[in-house]
Amino acid sequence: MHGITQWLSGLSGPVVYAVVGALVFAEDALFLGFVVPAETAVVLGGVLANQHHVSVYWLCLVVVLAAIAGDSVGYAIGRRFGPRLLASRPLRRHQAGIARAQDMIRRRGGAAVFLGRFVSFFRPLMPALAGASHLRYRTFLLFNALGAAVWGTGYTLLGYFAGMAYRRVEHIVGPALAVAVGLVVVGYLAVRHVRRRRTGRQAG
Repeated sequence: MHGITQWLSGLSGPVVYAVVGALVFAEDALFLGFVVPAETAVVLGGVLANQHHVSVYWLCLVVVLAAIAGDSVGYAIGRRFGPRLLASRPLRRHQAGIARAQDMIRRRGGAAVFLGRFVSFFRPLMPALAGASHLRYRTFLLFNALGAAVWGTGYTLLGYFAGMAYRRVEHIVGPALAVAVGLVVVGYLAVRHVRRRRTGRQAG
């Protein structure tokens, strides 16, 4: 993660916006969330905002708009190619999770779209499943925009304040201990991410 942060920090501000926005967009539009979770890119973007490489306000706007646009493309793909998409080889091992997501949409409608934004396994699938289930686009867009606003702003600020906390620790106790604290935090986040992915695979 530190290496990725260094690489991003070497880019110009507009390029950072473009990279983070592209990853958020591709997670739902191209189903890349199973490979590169967009929340990681958003948190790293927030860290860079704390380091004054980009504006935290513009980054929030980019993330939210990219999430809405990516979800809308995913919805259109699901509406057009729903049955064939769900039967495709990459999704065959996730049939149990897909069935759960479809059941959520049937029972909760737009609320399932909002809640799915905060579950790493459901987030890449929910827009396409909403389209395949013929959920009205107006309803989908409303709940999708609400979820994108809360999710995008929340994870951006998480990275921003995490970066601020690191700088404060470094100022008080020195670089060596600050690096140690940072490694502990990163290790905790990595273990949490691995457990979440493992839970998603078991659900699939």
